[in-house]
Amino acid sequence: MVTAAVCAVVAGYRSYTAIAEWVADAPDATVLALGIAPDRLPSEAMIRRLLQALDPQLLTAAIGLWLDGRAAPSAATGRRAIGVDGKSLRGSRITDAAARHVMAACDQVSSVVLADTDVDGKTNEITRFQPLLDQIGDLRDNVITADALHCQREHVTYLAERGAYWILTVKGNQPHLHQQLAALPWRAVPNATRDTDRGHGRREIRTLKILTISTGIDFLHAAQAIQIRRRRHRLDQPKRFTTEAVYAITDLRVHQAKPAQRAAWIRGH
Repeated sequence: MVTAAVCAVVAGYRSYTAIAEWVADAPDATVLALGIAPDRLPSEAMIRRLLQALDPQLLTAAIGLWLDGRAAPSAATGRRAIGVDGKSLRGSRITDAAARHVMAACDQVSSVVLADTDVDGKTNEITRFQPLLDQIGDLRDNVITADALHCQREHVTYLAERGAYWILTVKGNQPHLHQQLAALPWRAVPNATRDTDRGHGRREIRTLKILTISTGIDFLHAAQAIQIRRRRHRLDQPKRFTTEAVYAITDLRVHQAKPAQRAAWIRGH
């Protein structure tokens, strides 16, 4: 019945009555595929009681555990990359309340959401990082990617305890660290990867450089610094480029992932 309710909501049926009507109108083959006997369709009252009795956090954890066992690691390195990010739910805003904000952990290869958690107005994404990943049973040898908001020392300490690796973007919310990364001798470093894309009426050239960090970077467990340069131009204006430099840090060492794989994980996030 839970699966039937999910199908009904995806189809646009939002109330308990509407969900019951969707189930009643579904073809027998669909009802059987959902594990329901066509001659014993659940009533609106049964569906309502079941959904109201469910603990959403326990349901989320159970589904995440089931999906976690079906997400395959990268064939290139044997490591799975999990992107952590937060979004406002489309269509969840109502007259007297802001849109619901959730944070999710998503397998980069399969795009399967392995875990998610609400981020309400009394907290923020930073405080929900650890509770989110606590829902995933085993993080050993996984690579966690996250944006600049999660470039936090508490996060990398937690990931080290879980046996996970990480790649974190660094921006202006960490001004001292960002300044340190920008001041590294990037001009003397050759490109580790270079690739080009065309789409949406523009061309983009991306290059990636990597430096092993020995001293001078004030961030726990950081082993390598990464610079990503993106040069873009519109196809109808080939001589007018815009250039953007983005920095990241990781605890992955040289032998643990190839530059192309690191670039793919950053872009995949």
